[in-house]
Amino acid sequence: MAERAGLRDEVRGFLEFLRYNRNLSAHTLRAYDTDLTQFVADIAARSGRKPSDVRVDAFDVDAVRGFMAALHDRGNSRASSARRLAALRTFARYLVREERLADDPTALVGAPRKEQTLPSHLSTDEMDRLLSVPDGLTIAGRRDRAILELFYASGLRLSELVGLDLDDLNLSGRMARVHGKGGKERLVPFNRSAAEALKAMLADHPPGRTELTRRHGRVRRPVFLNLRGGRLSTRSVDRIVRQSVRAAAIAQGISPHALRHTFATHLLRNGADLRAIQELLGHARLSTTQRYTHLDVNRIIDVYRAAHPRALLRAEGKGQRAEGSPKA
Repeated sequence: MAERAGLRDEVRGFLEFLRYNRNLSAHTLRAYDTDLTQFVADIAARSGRKPSDVRVDAFDVDAVRGFMAALHDRGNSRASSARRLAALRTFARYLVREERLADDPTALVGAPRKEQTLPSHLSTDEMDRLLSVPDGLTIAGRRDRAILELFYASGLRLSELVGLDLDDLNLSGRMARVHGKGGKERLVPFNRSAAEALKAMLADHPPGRTELTRRHGRVRRPVFLNLRGGRLSTRSVDRIVRQSVRAAAIAQGISPHALRHTFATHLLRNGADLRAIQELLGHARLSTTQRYTHLDVNRIIDVYRAAHPRALLRAEGKGQRAEGSPKA
């Protein structure tokens, strides 16, 4: 067992392993790199060494607990700390499998309990105001309108929307092939309003797009372009959404992810099946989708009272007594 190997070198080897074996996105790889580099730096700071001098055997239970305590002291949220611990767990399993460590030092460290927060979402009126913000007489306005329409019509993640290629769109059938987390593909429908907005935007596309990249042997032509003709970045789309929210005089804190929550919430309120929403959103677990059931408890109670035979019978009985009918 290479106990004297440098931990920072092992991090690099681990990232290479993920890059070529797990099909992770560049964003996820950067997150792993940041979290593990911070962990190595924390061990070095507490032991008075340089990060390059930290050895693999310094990755022990005390190091993990010390790192989690430091995150708490810095004011990191529970979700952020849990994500970093998950990165350490994956890294530790890799080191054990590669026989760099004898045991998993994260096994005895419990994850912080997540805060039970409800996702932000817009009302139907607020969503109508937001969709009316972009100026349809300008190229940028038509693009921004298509972005907002598609977010609301499909519930796509920000990365999924940005990653869309022309070959992924079927405008006549109003369907999009979406490349989700972990390389999983799914088909997502969108409405006529989004299709019309996309057609208007695509008519503005220059004949020769500057960004032509290859993915799995095929040429990629992005759907959403920046002013230079290249693929629009996630940061730019986030800025477009937040600027539109301000222009619509809607409460701040509404992000592209909030539009995904709005999509799911409005489907649920209008009677959509929870498992269907799970498929549309691309959630791996139904428990993730079930968060939306907490958003409109009164609506769920009304559905129950209207659908359950015993609840319906009792409601009818109360109505008869209210009219003065004698009980048999």
